[in-house]
Amino acid sequence: MDGPLEDEFGREVTGVRVSLTDRCNFDCVYCHNEGLGDTRGPMEPDDNEMTADDVVRFLEVVAEFGVGKVKFTGGEPMLRQDLEEIIRRTPEAMEVSMTTNGTFLPGRAEALKDAGLDRVNVSQDAIDPDAFAEITKSGAYEQVLEGVEAAVDAGLTPVKLNMVVFKHTAGYVEGMVEHAANNDGLRLQLIEYMPELTGNPEWNIDIQRVHDWLANISARIEHREMHDRTRYWIAGDDAAADEQIDESNGGMVEIVDPVENPTFCANCHRVRVTHEGYLKGCLNRNDDLRSMGEMSREEIRETFRETVANRVPYYGEYMVRNEDGEWVVNDDYLSSPPTAD
Repeated sequence: MDGPLEDEFGREVTGVRVSLTDRCNFDCVYCHNEGLGDTRGPMEPDDNEMTADDVVRFLEVVAEFGVGKVKFTGGEPMLRQDLEEIIRRTPEAMEVSMTTNGTFLPGRAEALKDAGLDRVNVSQDAIDPDAFAEITKSGAYEQVLEGVEAAVDAGLTPVKLNMVVFKHTAGYVEGMVEHAANNDGLRLQLIEYMPELTGNPEWNIDIQRVHDWLANISARIEHREMHDRTRYWIAGDDAAADEQIDESNGGMVEIVDPVENPTFCANCHRVRVTHEGYLKGCLNRNDDLRSMGEMSREEIRETFRETVANRVPYYGEYMVRNEDGEWVVNDDYLSSPPTAD
């Protein structure tokens, strides 16, 4: 096995994020579908989705280059009835995680764990069923809660709850923090809203206000320098005042704030794969899509090498500040590579 490939900025690619479908049973108002925009089609499987053999072949090839982590995403990846097969056939050395809306976890969580799934992220944007329905255009609130419980019971822990923080959800942050702090096996990721991908900039809020509030109520604060992320440990209701707060008596809340964050981009170690089999070097860009053709092993190797070689940190390189302090496209990186058609 070769070592991880590096781009020209010294960033090794050690993980891949693989979209298995763009179908979804939710219609979340903030969805950007892995940066591609709202491309969702009918709920029936489409011929353009990678087959299980395609996905496994891709993972086997990138494992040759030292990729040790894969996260399966969508759309909703659990709409794939062959998901357990794909996970079971994923190279044994790879850590396997998944992002899901949680509605199909009841009844399948144990099978996913047995197949080799290590962890799961569940999108949950509110602790209130009415707000949840407004945001997701779904009445599946109780089903999601059952799915989270099933994931914890199956040992897919820590279960990370993903909450996008914007106008529609800001009023539920406090309740979600309390929920994570008082339920074993849960962690909460508060994800900065990205209007450049989703539109509606009027929905944006100042994420620094959330940082300040969490810093004020937390028992312990950690900073992950590599990703420029801050983790806040929040005491549960039953924790004693002088206790050290950890998973046994509290909860961890992490803020993911990539917008206008050069440090975040400078430490990105992922390549993304669309459900159609295109490699994508950056979440924020769709002008760098590269087809893996018929997905032969050699085509995968060649396209993966090209994609890694052409990766550019979005903030700080692809986007730079002008004299007025505004982010503008750096002309050095404007190009016209192959696109999905």
